[in-house]
Amino acid sequence: MTETNPPKSAKKPRWTSLEIGLITIVSLLFIVIVALVILFATQKTDLCFLSVCAASRLIENMDASVDPCDNFYQYACGGWLKKNIIPETSSRYSTFDILRDELEVILKGRTPTRIHPPTHRQKNTDLYTAGYRQAAHLGGEPLLDMLPDVFEWPIAVNNWEANYGKNWRLEDVVARLNEKYGTQLLVNFFVGTDDRDSNSHIIHVGQTSLGLLSRDYYACSGPYSEACRAYEKFMIDLAKLIRTDRGLAVNETSIRQEVTRIMDLERDIANATDTPEDRNNPVLLYNKMELGDLNANFTLEVESQVFDWSYFTAKIMDTVNISVPDTEKVINYSPNYYRRLNLILARYSKRDLQNYMVWRFAMNMVVGLSRAYRDTRKAFRKALSGTTSEAAVWRQCALYVNNNMDNAVGRLYVQEAFSEKSKELMEEMIKDIRQVFISNLDDLTWMDAETKKAAEEKARAIRERIDAIMNVFLRPLCCMKMLFTVCLFNSPLRVACRWVTGAAVVNAFYSSSKNQIVFPAGILQPPFFSKGQAKSLNYGGIGMVIGHEITHGFDDNGRNYDKDGDLKDWWTPDSTQRFLELSKCIVNQYGNFSWDLANGLHLNGNNTLGENIADNGGIRQAYQAYRNYVKEHGEEPTLPGIDLSHDQLFFLNFAQVWCGTHRPEQAVNSIKVDVHSPGKFRVLGSLQNFPEFAKAFSCNKSSYMVPENTCRVW
Repeated sequence: MTETNPPKSAKKPRWTSLEIGLITIVSLLFIVIVALVILFATQKTDLCFLSVCAASRLIENMDASVDPCDNFYQYACGGWLKKNIIPETSSRYSTFDILRDELEVILKGRTPTRIHPPTHRQKNTDLYTAGYRQAAHLGGEPLLDMLPDVFEWPIAVNNWEANYGKNWRLEDVVARLNEKYGTQLLVNFFVGTDDRDSNSHIIHVGQTSLGLLSRDYYACSGPYSEACRAYEKFMIDLAKLIRTDRGLAVNETSIRQEVTRIMDLERDIANATDTPEDRNNPVLLYNKMELGDLNANFTLEVESQVFDWSYFTAKIMDTVNISVPDTEKVINYSPNYYRRLNLILARYSKRDLQNYMVWRFAMNMVVGLSRAYRDTRKAFRKALSGTTSEAAVWRQCALYVNNNMDNAVGRLYVQEAFSEKSKELMEEMIKDIRQVFISNLDDLTWMDAETKKAAEEKARAIRERIDAIMNVFLRPLCCMKMLFTVCLFNSPLRVACRWVTGAAVVNAFYSSSKNQIVFPAGILQPPFFSKGQAKSLNYGGIGMVIGHEITHGFDDNGRNYDKDGDLKDWWTPDSTQRFLELSKCIVNQYGNFSWDLANGLHLNGNNTLGENIADNGGIRQAYQAYRNYVKEHGEEPTLPGIDLSHDQLFFLNFAQVWCGTHRPEQAVNSIKVDVHSPGKFRVLGSLQNFPEFAKAFSCNKSSYMVPENTCRVW
């Protein structure tokens, strides 16, 4: 066999290094271009999707058949009002409530498997699970176990005088309820920022809270009669249930007699409290004195036993190992209340006082007990808020965890639902809106140059906080005691005491003592804000909220504090007088609004003044900031399917933030106790005062939204 060799192939040409380099560069450029095209297309698709969603939401919530110049609230929210029904568990329902409900669902879902050591998430889960599992199985045991610790409820136990009454002291009961259970009764004792020195903390004493929503309810007639009857029934039924669970005889006649005494006492206490109007001025509330002066000038006496303010203070402060001498400075927020209270206490026995205080403690405990205990408050809940069902146990537990571990919950929420880009956009909007506020000072003819200069300094000094997470996440008792000590002694660590709110909250805040605005992550979602939605919607939503919170620093309360958060008069007398005159215009405007849901009651223009001033300033600043944005970046593309300009969309989104409705019972409550005007009038009042709204919708001068007289402060 002969071996044959194949012919050799021709030699292939070799690439030069230059050619290889050029091919590499071209390939890389091609890959980059393709990536950019894909990224641009994806972003454009996302933006288009967000635009469609936003337009759909706006259209769905509005009622285009209404003339916006006749009733802009109905125009903006008519569709929302038609499609949304108040849940049986709620006394009201609004855009805020929907977002809060959705947030609770998110919080409920954060329940991982157990890991060691426990993380913030695990601790949240433990507290949530404990509440969820135990609420229905413990009966009244938790409350029954606590009653002896607060010196018992005389109406629900036998032989109270023999077992507790002989050694009873009012100071012991009030202090125990305060320091151990966080229940402030008769004496509202707390440590807080000194209004005149925001870098230090001081003891405060103030007036008590009430079992009913306001002192008006204790008339127990007209619109308040049903609430009073239900309140007494709640008391009677709870006392009967506790006695039954303890195996004690139930004498309903005797119980009713004691309940009557409790109601008489609480009515007298309510009438001794200062009205909200009396408590509007922080300058008048600030009454600084030594602890010993309380003993000398604000005596409280029950059955010849004189209330010892020094002993009472020691009972609370000993729990954190702090000794307080009689020379310690305190602030008495309610001197007239204590003078009136002493006259009342002379007419009642220590049994009456004990019955009242432990009732107030017990009434707030039943929500965490078994069905039989929760049912004792069913009629009361209905009379007060109109609700016929209570929230699901899981919602109650989620809310409890968020309220008591707000920073731990907030950390989880921010990690999973908040982006750094959103924070950057918020910081930019805050900067722009703050600058508008400062620029507008030049247009205020009522304010003199000296006060304008101080106002500008304060506005520039406002600090902002976005997402509201602190470095301290958990607040067990030991931690709280440490922080209490730190706060009181003004340690360099006192910043740890400065909680305003957690991050998983749908709200925003201004702190006058810190001169700080706070925007929790929970509110940074549509309709308020989205990094992908039109700027007109962001400025009409969260932009108005930013302006609102900034203006709080200059409303009827905030104006009393300087740039450092200290209670200090930085106004000239003439500017103060002009401010009060302009404020009166807003008081009268909102006081003339009557609300059909509250049986035609008029709003309280005095109680809501601060919020109304903030609303009016906020909408003006946000709109001007948006127009500045348009001047710099040009007009935005129109939203699909909605024939409105972006100026009109700004006002539409602002109004839809406040879409909501109330049950009649809650509407009456709102007028009596809420410092905010109802959403409907937050929209109507502020837009009636803003000419740019009428211009955007071409409203003529005879329209309801264009009144003859308008109000403006900022």
